[in-house]
Formats: sequence, structure tokens, C-alpha cells
Amino acid sequence: MTTETLTLAKAVNAALADSLEGDDRVLLMGEDIGKLGGVFRVTDGLQARFGEDRVIDAPLAESAIIGTAIGMGYRGFRVVAEIQFDGFIYPAFDQIVAQVAKLHFRSKGRVKVPLTIRVPFGGAIGSVEHHSESPEAYFAHTAGLRVVTASTPQEAYSTLRAAIASDDPVLFFEPKGKYYTKGEVDRSIVRDLDTANIVAAGRDVTVAAYGPTVETALRAAIAAADEGIEIEVIDLRSISPLDVDTVVESVRRTGRLVVAHEAPGEVSVSSELITSVVERAFSSLEAAPERVTGYDTPYPPSAIEHDYLPSLDRILDAVDRTLGRRSSRDELDSASALATAGAAR
Repeated sequence: MTTETLTLAKAVNAALADSLEGDDRVLLMGEDIGKLGGVFRVTDGLQARFGEDRVIDAPLAESAIIGTAIGMGYRGFRVVAEIQFDGFIYPAFDQIVAQVAKLHFRSKGRVKVPLTIRVPFGGAIGSVEHHSESPEAYFAHTAGLRVVTASTPQEAYSTLRAAIASDDPVLFFEPKGKYYTKGEVDRSIVRDLDTANIVAAGRDVTVAAYGPTVETALRAAIAAADEGIEIEVIDLRSISPLDVDTVVESVRRTGRLVVAHEAPGEVSVSSELITSVVERAFSSLEAAPERVTGYDTPYPPSAIEHDYLPSLDRILDAVDRTLGRRSSRDELDSASALATAGAAR
């Protein structure tokens, strides 16, 4: 086995290059992905290597990009379409949920849509409105779509290779805030698209996360270990379908569950996962599950985005609550209540 050290962005580039090299039916399409190499330089050098007919600079029209990709899929091509930023995906929403997701079912299996849609998502890049959103729940709700993400360079490489090879339509959410984190990548590993992965073992609390929040959960596990608390961290990897089995098995060992992600909490991936765990492992739970998410507001200005995003302290506070420990947030709430009562008197 040989590995190389790559950033997450370079791992995505490597997966695209290897897919283009290995299958003449694979094409890339998106805004500025050719000569510029993409706004994050993820596709840098691919057009020069594979040509303008396989790495296609598309007009600024997301609905046209996805609509064209559908037609090319009908003709046997495997298109990888890039949505430049998460918040730009909405003009293509109709094509994705009304066409891409439905064609296989509508045709009784005669039509396949081997389309991969790359979506840089999430915050922590100090950007403006519509550049830091987490819209994955919209698509996870839609039958007929696979929705996956990655937390490390290895996961980015392996997951994208599997997505491009799949005959199903796949939305691949790339954590843009982690594009320049480095890790070892073995290019022989291509994983399945369905399973979660236990990335840290523990006996006290299960913390399930995905995408950019996995690293935060792992840092929380290290911090908790200093206090003798063992956190089992699960990288969900697949958002739709959710690998509930792996989470349920973990909760049956730990008795406690915290789910963390950047998207708002209402009607979210965490909502579905917690409901599924309660349905299947209620008797194993020793405390109510907790979730640590973005708030139910539009994504805030960059100056305060770190107050919005799940942090190590917020995850540890949730862990403390499941353990029946008094958290720093509880102390703040108590101090606020006392101050309010004092003012009233």
C-alpha cells in the first residue's frame, strides 16, 4: 500500500483525475472549473490534461448545468457537475428533485441517472451570504437521491470515486472549510456509499457527526478524555441513506447520544437520526439525546459565524447534560435567571 499526503481539495482533484483517466464516459461540468480551475482551485489542471470537451466551463446557470447533465446521462455519459457554492444550488432545485431523483422510478428502472453533483458546503471561511450554507436536508428528504459527505482527504477521495462509479444520482457535499486540511490518501481505497464509520471508540457517550463537524467532535473526545470521559465518535458519511444500524449499536453500548452538524436543527439530519435511535433503542438510552447544530436562522455575517457553528464547548456541554453533569451553559442560564429574579425584586 502506498499513500500520499494531500489536502482535501487535492484529494477531490485526484479522484476526479483518476475517474476521468479510467472511464471515457466521465465528464466534468461547472462554472469556472476549466481554465480557472474552480474558485477553490479544486479542478486545477484538469482541463489542460483532459481537454475542453471533457472538463467543460459552463454558463452561470445552475438549472442549465443540471438539465444538460440529465440529457448527457441519457446518452450514456457520467457527468460530474459542480455547484460553485452551496447557496447557489437553489436555481437547480427543480431539476434535481423533480427530474434527477425521479427518472429511474418513473421509467420503471429503464433509465439510469449516473450523475454526481459536487456541492462545496458549510461555513468557517469568512464569506458572505449564500456562500456558507448547509442545504443537505432538502435533498436527504427526496427519495431517489443519495446524499454523502466527507470529513478527511481519504474520505473525500474514496467517496467521490464511489459516487462517480455509482449508477444512482449522488449529491456529494464537500466541506469547503476543510479544503486545505491535510491527510494521508491511499488511492486504492474506494468505499461504499452507505455506511458510517466509528472514528474514535468510547464507552460513555456516542457523538455522531458528518462533514466539517467530525473534526470538532474528535477534538471534543480528546478534551473529554482528560476528565475520564470516553466519547465514541461516529462519522456518518452517508446522510441519505443514514446508517442507523451503526449508531444504534453504539448507543446500546454507551446509553447516550449527541448528534452534531452545522445545518439548523429543525427538521434536520439530527432530527431524523435521533427519532430513529429512539424508535429502535429507547430502552438502551440512559438520558435524552442531545443535538448541537446551527441555529434556526439564516446563516449569519462572517464576523459572528463562529458563534453560530457547533463548537468544542457546545459539544462538551451536550455530553455533560447526557451524563447528568452541570455544564457551563447550564451555569450561565442559572446566573441569568438569578439576575432576572433579582431585578424583579
